[in-house]
Amino acid sequence: MKMGLYDIKVLDREANEVELKKYEGKVLLIVNTATSCGFTPQYKELQELYDELKDQGFEILDFPCNQFANQAKGTDEEIHTFCTAKYNTTFDRFKKIEVNGENESELFKFLKEEQPYEAPKGFKNKRVMGMVSKLSHTKNTDDIHWNFTKFLVDKNGNVVKRFEPVIKVEDIKEEVKKLLA
Repeated sequence: MKMGLYDIKVLDREANEVELKKYEGKVLLIVNTATSCGFTPQYKELQELYDELKDQGFEILDFPCNQFANQAKGTDEEIHTFCTAKYNTTFDRFKKIEVNGENESELFKFLKEEQPYEAPKGFKNKRVMGMVSKLSHTKNTDDIHWNFTKFLVDKNGNVVKRFEPVIKVEDIKEEVKKLLA
């Protein structure tokens, strides 16, 4: 039998094991993040989305990752302190992980298998996408290409959509609301 999202365990920022089954019945946005990235201001948008929809069964799971140009430096506690002080984040943050390669997390391996890479439709800034692709050093097309790649998961644990970092959080809101309805 194939493993599902709720079979996966991750570590919170204090290295305590967390079963993703804890989030069963919720709509999830799972994000790999970094604190020194051009996309880091998305934390503000993510928090606004979380504030608006958390009471309807929405959760954001934040997984810091230092694989892209060393943009998530610091300890897990330093990252958490930065995010809460600068962006007032209150959604769940986990231990720093790797999203690609030999040491990639089981979670991100699963997410990529469920929602392979698809170039963002309608995104016009080829320079940004070219830079991201060049800097990401990914060996596999379906790998995470940069910080702030987002995966949307329905209430049953199905990974329904992948959003590349260039997709604004505001553009994801309607997709989240549909799954909450």
